[in-house]
This record gives sequence, C-alpha cells and structure tokens, in this order.
Amino acid sequence: QVQLVESGGGSVQAGGSLRLSCVVSGYSGGDSCLGWFRQSPGKEREGVAVIYSDRSTLYADSVRGRFTISRDNAKNTQYLQMNSLKPEDTAMYYCAAEEPQHGVTWLFGCRFGDWGQGTQVTVSS
Repeated sequence: QVQLVESGGGSVQAGGSLRLSCVVSGYSGGDSCLGWFRQSPGKEREGVAVIYSDRSTLYADSVRGRFTISRDNAKNTQYLQMNSLKPEDTAMYYCAAEEPQHGVTWLFGCRFGDWGQGTQVTVSS
C-alpha cells in the first residue's frame, strides 16, 4: 500500500521561502511521475508541478520561476522548494504519486492516484 507523508508547511511572510518534503513508502514507481498539488478554501485542487523519472520538470504558470520540484529516489522523497512566496500561494499542499491503473487526476501527462494528507502553507502580506 502506497503512503505519502508531507512535511515542511508553515506560515511565512510574502517574499519568504519554504521547503516541502514528501516521503513515499510502499511505492516502486521510481520510473513514474511524482507531483505536487494545492487547494485553497472554496477552490478546486490545482496542479503545481510534476517531476518525471528522468528528473525533467513542468510547472504551473503561477509558480514557474519561483518553485522547484525535485526527487531523491534513494530516499523515496520528493521536495518542493518554494521561493518568493505570495499570499495567493496560501493553500493546503498535497504530494502525489502516479497511479497508471486507477489514477483519476491528470497533470502534464501523468495520471495521479495516490495522495498525501496535505500540509498547510500560509503566506501573509
């Protein structure tokens, strides 16, 4: 059974930085996509970034140039470095792993179906 556990959320002022981590267990998807999503109250969940097995990456327009996704397969961990944070980045952030058989959420060509519990990021102005 796949489990994803996020950490690293918190409260920062605009312009600050945070680094989110996500440990993935029970997952043999070293050759699959990992990603980050976020959801604000009253809004739909939106994709933030994807990292492919070859470590290439894609980002949502709203975070490109400010956020960096990375992965360490040896540690079964993915990261999201968030710089120059804005109040509109405030959301619950979820890490996700590709589930090619049953995943229902698509982002940049990857089919996600396994999710963490979320970590809150709050950016004040």
